[in-house]
Amino acid sequence: MANIKNLDLNLLRVFDTLMDEKNVSRAAEKLSVSQPAVSGMMTRLRHSLDDQLFIRSQHGIVPTIRAQELSVPIKKLLRELDAVLEPTLFDPQTAKLTLSIAATDYSLRAIVEPFLLALREQAPNIKVSVRWINEHELFEQMERGIIDLALTTPEASPVDLRAKTLFDETYVCVLRDEHPLLEDNTLALEQFCSIDHAIVSYVGGAFEGMTDQVLRSLGKQRRVVLSVPSFLSLVNILKTSDLCAVVPRRLITNVQGLTTVNLPFEVPGFTKIMAWHERTHDSDAHRWIRDSIVELCNEL
Repeated sequence: MANIKNLDLNLLRVFDTLMDEKNVSRAAEKLSVSQPAVSGMMTRLRHSLDDQLFIRSQHGIVPTIRAQELSVPIKKLLRELDAVLEPTLFDPQTAKLTLSIAATDYSLRAIVEPFLLALREQAPNIKVSVRWINEHELFEQMERGIIDLALTTPEASPVDLRAKTLFDETYVCVLRDEHPLLEDNTLALEQFCSIDHAIVSYVGGAFEGMTDQVLRSLGKQRRVVLSVPSFLSLVNILKTSDLCAVVPRRLITNVQGLTTVNLPFEVPGFTKIMAWHERTHDSDAHRWIRDSIVELCNEL
């Protein structure tokens, strides 16, 4: 009875080569091994399959009936195995996959939106799913394959994830075009503090932020009259009111109807990174996506 429980697939490759060559010496040369090595592997295969498989003759070796029966299915098996194990070249034009990105509304506007425009041209069959980032569950989501890529900050990224710095962001003051207090695209500190301000509070309801901490250190304060949970909603509000806001510079790139003004004091910025799990690190598709995002951020 054939014993295939511990069958070495390399033995099948030797069998296939012997069937093609019908000669131990030529088979050994083709496999880049010695003749004794081929003979030893054939002994193991005979034991596993419970058949002589090959009979020596004056002109080489002759396959048994059992060997002839096995020849076609073994060759097919080896070809299928090679096809499965052979690395496939990634072609963005034909690739079909779904990419799941975790991001804040800022990252959605500053990174994902321009990335999608480039993706439609370079990889039209790649689908993108965007989820709001949950820093407390991010590692588990990546480990389970729920999230492929996260756009976050070094402070918020789990230490066990791989990461790449995308850019350093700075803050600017934003007002609508033709704002009554806007002169020569500049704002003095006193003017800044006299305007009604809007602020983004992700947790909801906060009326203070980093800007207010800096102002306190200068002995100043501003009037914050509106707190919203999203940068995206804030942009539309600023266009239709006399409110101003301190926002990341990339948030309002190419936004019509708003004017950016350098702050009359310095507010610490932040670093944006791209994080991913070891699970996707060696994927040609994901490597191409990561490289594309890095290239895009360098151009913005």
